[in-house]
Amino acid sequence: MDIYTPQKRSSLMSRIRGTGNRATELKLISFFRQYSITGWRRHQALPGRPDFVFPKKHVAIFVDGCFWHCCPKHWSLPVTNRLFWQRKLERNKSRDKAVNLDLRKRGWQVLRIWQHELKQKNEAILLARIYKILADEEE
Repeated sequence: MDIYTPQKRSSLMSRIRGTGNRATELKLISFFRQYSITGWRRHQALPGRPDFVFPKKHVAIFVDGCFWHCCPKHWSLPVTNRLFWQRKLERNKSRDKAVNLDLRKRGWQVLRIWQHELKQKNEAILLARIYKILADEEE
C-alpha cells in the first residue's frame, strides 16, 4: 500500500527529471573527470538523447536508472497499480532496444550503464567497460 494519496504520488512522480540526476549523470561526469576521460559531450541531437556522446569515436552512453529501465538486479514491479507500471516499463525497455538499434545502424556504438554500476565498489569494472568501448573505435 502506498503511503501517499494518488494526487501526492502523482505530484512527486512528476518532479522526476530525465537529466541532471545526481545519482546518474552527475555521478558519471565526476567519474569521467576523476579518470581524465575526455572528449565527451552532452545534449547531442541523436536518437534517444544519449546522456553522453563521444562524437569523434561515435560512442553514445546512456545511464539507466534501475527502476525506470528494469535492472535485472534491483528492479521489481510495484505492488500498486501493477498493470500501469508493467505497461509503462515495458515501453521503456522496448524504446531502449529501438534506440540502440537505430544508433548502431547509424554507425554508433552504444554503452548502457546501470545506475548501480556508478557505486564505488563497481568502479574498476565500469572503468574497464568505458575504456574498452572507447578503445574499440580506435582499432
